[in-house]
Amino acid sequence: MFQYFDKIREILDKVEQHEHQHIYAAVDIMTTAILNKHSIFAFGASHAGIITQELYFRAGGLISINPIFGREVLLDTEPITHTSKMERMAGYGTMLANKTPFQEGDVLILHSVSGRNPVTIEMAISAQEQGVKTIGITNLAYSKTVSSRHPSDHNMYHYCDVVIDNHGDIGDATVEISGLEQKVAPSSTVVGATIVNTIVSEVVKQLVEKGIDKPPIFYSANLDGGDQLNQALFEQYKETIHYQF
Repeated sequence: MFQYFDKIREILDKVEQHEHQHIYAAVDIMTTAILNKHSIFAFGASHAGIITQELYFRAGGLISINPIFGREVLLDTEPITHTSKMERMAGYGTMLANKTPFQEGDVLILHSVSGRNPVTIEMAISAQEQGVKTIGITNLAYSKTVSSRHPSDHNMYHYCDVVIDNHGDIGDATVEISGLEQKVAPSSTVVGATIVNTIVSEVVKQLVEKGIDKPPIFYSANLDGGDQLNQALFEQYKETIHYQF
């Protein structure tokens, strides 16, 4: 009935079929990090950063995921075109990485559809230099058709230990309207959120299978007793948490 529903189903089927091995690789990396009391970080610029927000402080989400919010590339910045200038500026990603408390054995989830802008590329490079495992969610077909804006001439996926392709259309918009040249309705947020929540659920499944009876998962604060349960988990995993609770 709705073309966007059909397109999202089609894309999700492709992701499930073609990316399951990469998703499981990400699951293994994150499970190992949690078992060893390492931290997990997430970053994306502008709309790509919505996936970071999806992962952060979310009922049913991992308590040990730490967001990296670059103020200059958040969507409440005005004028909004400033975010594009900042994500393209060489050096800004390195500055963000330098103030992030990465430690060897930690994990960084990166989301960038084109993967061409310096801010995310530099975040990946800096993380890898510090022994942090990097998981990149991107659109490989898109990224391989655009040049890098970073001095390395490489896009983000070149610096990721695991790359998960979101299989979206080039340009991200996915719905064709008769008589209109430009497609509408991007797919990366819906698909990206599905990918990361799949990873989270599979990580928790592995933790339980390994005998962790209290995995670091947020309870809803709107349920009776939720705040107390979350506080207890915070105390258990506080060495992996770098945000104020």
